[in-house]
Amino acid sequence: MVCIAVESLALLLAKSLEGDVMRVSGFLAARSLKRRSPVLHVTHIEFMEGIQNGF
Repeated sequence: MVCIAVESLALLLAKSLEGDVMRVSGFLAARSLKRRSPVLHVTHIEFMEGIQNGF
C-alpha cells in the first residue's frame, strides 16, 4: 500500500524516525482507474509518546 501526505503532514513524516509509533487517519482510494491498488491519503497524524513497537 502506498501512503500519500502533503504539506505539513509530509514534513512530519519526513522528520519521523524508524520505529516511531504513530496513529494515522485518512481515506483509501484506488491508485487510478486502471490500477486498483489501494492508496492511503493521510489527513491526520498523531505520534504516540511512551509507546514502543505498538505496546
